[in-house]
Amino acid sequence: MSEFINNDSIRREKLKALIKELHAGATVEDVQERFKAEFGSVSTTEISQMEQELVAEGLPIAEVQKLCDVHASVFDGSIDDIHPSKDNAQVKGHPVYVFLLENEKLEEVMKEEIKPYIETLKNGLDNTAVLMLRIGFERLSQIDIHYSRKENVLFPMLEKHDITAPPKVMWGIDDEIRKEIKEVLSILSQGKFDLNELIEKAESTVTKTSDMVFKENNILVPLMNTTFSLVEWYNIDKAQREFGLCLIESQDDWDIKIGDLDQEEKQEETVNQDGEIKFDAGSLVPEEVNAILNTIPLDMTFVDKNDKVKYFTQGKERIFDRPLTIIGREVSMCHPPQSVHIVEQIVDDLRSGRKDNEDFWIKMGPMFVYIRYFAVRNKEGEFLGTLEVTQNIKPILELEGEKRLMSK
Repeated sequence: MSEFINNDSIRREKLKALIKELHAGATVEDVQERFKAEFGSVSTTEISQMEQELVAEGLPIAEVQKLCDVHASVFDGSIDDIHPSKDNAQVKGHPVYVFLLENEKLEEVMKEEIKPYIETLKNGLDNTAVLMLRIGFERLSQIDIHYSRKENVLFPMLEKHDITAPPKVMWGIDDEIRKEIKEVLSILSQGKFDLNELIEKAESTVTKTSDMVFKENNILVPLMNTTFSLVEWYNIDKAQREFGLCLIESQDDWDIKIGDLDQEEKQEETVNQDGEIKFDAGSLVPEEVNAILNTIPLDMTFVDKNDKVKYFTQGKERIFDRPLTIIGREVSMCHPPQSVHIVEQIVDDLRSGRKDNEDFWIKMGPMFVYIRYFAVRNKEGEFLGTLEVTQNIKPILELEGEKRLMSK
């Protein structure tokens, strides 16, 4: 077995050597010829590991990013584990199915709604072509949805498997593509512009976008398919819904049955581990929960459905006194008789569903205090209690201009 491990290591070292030659100025043609002679094909795992090692050895992410398009040229047509992507790609509603469908649409937009008008403009200014090109690039700008979902849902899952370099490299190129799309649209929105500059920028954007589609389809998707478990895909499917869809119509939900999930993985997903409390998004140990709530710059008090004070935060800046002795006390007993009817009315409105919140704001010495009451309900809509949130908003109201730099 050791000889195979060693062979894998030798292959990666040779791959890295080729990439370093590109970095040093070798031509794509020279490297591509040697690559085909020595390797024939590579796997997406090898590419991922190679990039990880290049970064670990000190090659900056920005440099790997610059070379990424060259990598695609060298590896184009030689990736030997593309076939695993076929499995999930055929499952309607699966995150991979949706992801690849969006890429098909992106390629269609570039082929049918952008490239023909770039070619028309090469023969001279044409107002109709300019208009159609602008429409095409506005459609292409929806790629931000596709990239945001990739960066905020798929990449974090890869990072949990210690796969960090490919996501960083891709994210950098995504931002370049976003920027270039905006630049093209900015040129197209001007009354007068340099036609050659427009054509050059538009072609560059299309090339980079097409290359990213190739990398996603042939490197990212196979890498994810060989890395993610069914439970992880299930969690990805739930998390990605808030981002919407890019250029495609609403899709049927992925028909996954919870019973299909491996019993051990399902237990890991639902059972608290190491004393952690499971939330809708993540889990925390009680110490973390308490510290977070006391760090939030708000006073919060929770009165349960039986109108008893059950909890309040203890942050550094307190607005109203809350002694520990009020825990378990009837909320009506925490207020003077002349204002009890107001408190009772607020709670009754929230409990009944007539209102979801009630707001007040008052001046208290140097403070301008914003007091908000919220109905707390579970997913079924059942009333669990009332949350009072209090904040001194005077410093917020005094903000002017912008602050974009850290304080020293």
